[in-house]
Amino acid sequence: MSREIIEAVNTLEKEKGISGEGLLVALEDALLAAYKKTPDAVPFARVEIDRTKGTFQIHQFVGEELPMDAIVLKDDPDLDVPVPELAEGEEEDDIDFDIDWTKVPLQDVETVPVNPSDNFGRIAAQTAKQVILQRIREAERGIMYDEYIDRVGEMINGTVQSQERGVTVVELGRGAEAILPNSEGIPGERHDHGARIKAVILEVRRGTKGPQIVLSRGSEEMIRRLFELEVPEVGDGLVVIRGVAREPGYRSKIAVESNVQGVDPVGACVGPRGSRVRMVVSELRGEKIDIIPWNEEPARFIAKALSPARVKEVVVDDEARQATVIVPDDNLALAIGREGQNARLAAKLTGWRIDIRSADEYDSNAPIDQGTDADGNANDGSCSAILKTGKSCPNRAVDGSPYCALHQGWEPSDAPEVEDEEEIAEAAGDETPETDVEVDVAEVDEEATAPSETEPAVTADAAAEGDD
Repeated sequence: MSREIIEAVNTLEKEKGISGEGLLVALEDALLAAYKKTPDAVPFARVEIDRTKGTFQIHQFVGEELPMDAIVLKDDPDLDVPVPELAEGEEEDDIDFDIDWTKVPLQDVETVPVNPSDNFGRIAAQTAKQVILQRIREAERGIMYDEYIDRVGEMINGTVQSQERGVTVVELGRGAEAILPNSEGIPGERHDHGARIKAVILEVRRGTKGPQIVLSRGSEEMIRRLFELEVPEVGDGLVVIRGVAREPGYRSKIAVESNVQGVDPVGACVGPRGSRVRMVVSELRGEKIDIIPWNEEPARFIAKALSPARVKEVVVDDEARQATVIVPDDNLALAIGREGQNARLAAKLTGWRIDIRSADEYDSNAPIDQGTDADGNANDGSCSAILKTGKSCPNRAVDGSPYCALHQGWEPSDAPEVEDEEEIAEAAGDETPETDVEVDVAEVDEEATAPSETEPAVTADAAAEGDD
């Protein structure tokens, strides 16, 4: 043993990031294992390496009996037991206790300097080599686990190595591999060998062959990380993603809020001519994305969450966290979505139970909120004015009055000769009749339309159509 061993340990420490002291301790264990292979080995011994010179010595017990206080059980350090006698052919590794050498009398310990070239055979040297390599592998696995356990939720790039039954193996670099289960992927998505993919670290587990890293492309966190990557305002914290509801491969809804006055959160996420949201959609293989402005008022937020459907009114029950949404008859199917997808995602995004009704169905059902007018007569809280179309006014009545603010003081005989609510509003001096809950929802079709001048598009399809 010479100074070259110390230099080799220092080199390994720099290249692999393994503790030099840990390598020297592993080397001491390896040399002890090699010493036990020699013919003159004693049952109890330890190896000590000089940290500066690189030489090592063997301290062996030569007394007749170990002191009781020097015996430490491997499973219970506080329990002392007599030293069992070694059977013929039995090795020290079969003994389930260690020795505290500081409590062994010096006269019972013999120190023997050893020259490996003279005293160690080929089998002993091979044993030492195997122990050292094993300790190095264990140290590398520990370093890799510590590196990735702190990166859970982070998006990383990887190279597809293979697609086995139920999982895709992804190489992350520096000898690290991860798995992408089919359950965490995007339905219908396949990856070619050697393809580069982005994924989020979902979980890191300890394994016998090293850390097992589990990736995900179908999680909600994937949406967040992609927008942080593509939208500078989100990455800098100027725009915050307050909620995500996702059905991987089909549709997602995200709620965004601006932390800085003058920054439009929806417009920032859509990008110039839809360039930013288009990049996210491309990475997710065409998954539709609705971008919705966050609002602390539940009624407004629920109405926006049902986009692209138009909403006439939202009646909320704060205690039950339930909302009844009234939409025009021709928007009922759009609000519900294919197989209920739009309503389901809106409910998940807002955290409210949403009951969607058409205007005709709502008018024909029993009133939701009972009240009284100025004369003490019971009514359902709606305006009592009858339009020329034969339908009731959809606005809410003012407290203590049977009419809304638009129809205050009106009588049915005084109603102007107009055919719908908009003309009545014009006759009263307003462009549109007031409703109990003001809702500003862009009127777009199911596939979404191009962004308007007053409000950016809220769907990826809208951005794409605007580009055309």
